[in-house]
Amino acid sequence: MQINELLLKNFGKFHDRQIDLDEGINLIHGENESGKSTIHTFIRGMLFGIERGRGRAAQNDTFSIYEPWENPNYYSGILKFKSGEKHFRIERNFDKYSKKAELICEEDGEVLSVEDGDLQMLLGEMDAERYDNTVSMSQRNAQMGESIVAELKNYATNYYTSGNGEIDLAGALEQLRGRKKILENEIRMEMAQKQQKREKLEQEVSFVWRDVHHLEEELERVEEELTYRLEKEEEKKKERQREEEHGKGVMDEIRPEKWRIHPMELLVFALVIVIAVILFSKPWNYLIAIVLFLAFGLYIWNRMKVGKKQVKTEPEIILEEITQEEEKVPIERLRWEKSHITAELKEKRIQYDNLGEQLAELDEVNERSREYEMKRQAVQMAADHLEQLSEEMRGYLKRDLNEKASSFICEITGGKYKKLVTDEKLHVSLMTDEKRVEIEQVSRGTVEQVYLALRMAVGELLCEEEMPVILDDAFAYYDEERMLQTLRWLKEHKKQVIIFTCQTREEQVMKEAGLVYHKIEL
Repeated sequence: MQINELLLKNFGKFHDRQIDLDEGINLIHGENESGKSTIHTFIRGMLFGIERGRGRAAQNDTFSIYEPWENPNYYSGILKFKSGEKHFRIERNFDKYSKKAELICEEDGEVLSVEDGDLQMLLGEMDAERYDNTVSMSQRNAQMGESIVAELKNYATNYYTSGNGEIDLAGALEQLRGRKKILENEIRMEMAQKQQKREKLEQEVSFVWRDVHHLEEELERVEEELTYRLEKEEEKKKERQREEEHGKGVMDEIRPEKWRIHPMELLVFALVIVIAVILFSKPWNYLIAIVLFLAFGLYIWNRMKVGKKQVKTEPEIILEEITQEEEKVPIERLRWEKSHITAELKEKRIQYDNLGEQLAELDEVNERSREYEMKRQAVQMAADHLEQLSEEMRGYLKRDLNEKASSFICEITGGKYKKLVTDEKLHVSLMTDEKRVEIEQVSRGTVEQVYLALRMAVGELLCEEEMPVILDDAFAYYDEERMLQTLRWLKEHKKQVIIFTCQTREEQVMKEAGLVYHKIEL
């Protein structure tokens, strides 16, 4: 990618300010407060947009700082660049009420979509965070942020495993972990559903068993009543047959049914008392009559008492409990009731058995649960393997990163430091011919060179499209020799470099070295 033109239509202090940029080194010179940082921010904003903060953060965020000094509602600009063999134009309106972004191919007028990722594709999948940690460097942010460490680890897993940095294997690992959680949740939900179903079935089993028990008792009652009624009917039938065959005895004819004392006995008792009164003289006749009366009374009372003490059979007791209305129920009705209860009882027992089978099935591992568990195990195995692979691939990244950075640092330090070594957190050590030197032991100028070397090396690894290198007062701690070596390397290895400075040192060094550059004076 090469930036060709900047048009700050209304951005910060600038209004309709056009800046043309060339291939190679572009030197943008201006005094303090001349707008160098504004142009630097404009380039970033045109490439990646500017979001307004919320709450108190909105008072001092980038959006507010660079709002146009004149007509804040008109907040826009244009950036023209070349990607491949085609020229493109980005037009942005940053105003919060009319915010928009357009990407246009100038060769054929095709309108591309920024929202759908067409611009990011042209930038080689570069995003704002990666931009800040690689090609865009200022004196304030020379050291790379912690986010680039995680991005490098992800890149290592992606590129060295698949040969394609676009394949997000770290993201795949995260997805696998997420998938594992989903499967575990599904397993828990399956178990919870099974438990709920079990509780419901157990409740149904309890209700059905209660119905079965009630129906069994009702059937037993009906059967006993029916048996008693049939036996009674049979007895009456036999009694009628005996009466028809033999007739009734004299006493049976005389004595009413159900009498415990026969009328002839009462008549005999009365005659005995009368005879005693007649035969015996006074006053013995009255005394004997009273004794006989008491004796006959005691006899009658005992007869009545014995009748009450007769043991009743269970059917008799049941029958006594039957109301008169129930006694009128025909036997056929009882038979129908028995048949109905029997059928309902059979149905309830079948239902009870089915519910028992369903409960037993719940204790077995069903196919769905087995499938969930197999998937969970497979995901776990894949995640473990990918994690192990990622660790291995990070070693390859460290090797390549160190090689690229070492080549750069060796060239720009004139061979003083032969090798640059980093760990997984990008902590740097330098190697000379004799010893290993920690970065804390070197000068600030060398530290700045190390950070620039790391940025260039990381940029080459992560960025598919070569981006312009933007340096904002990045040479403050460089002496002339370091600056010349660095500028020569940038001129030779980078397609476009944009340098913002308030000094004249960079221009003087390039003039003396015969380096060609394009200067823009603010």
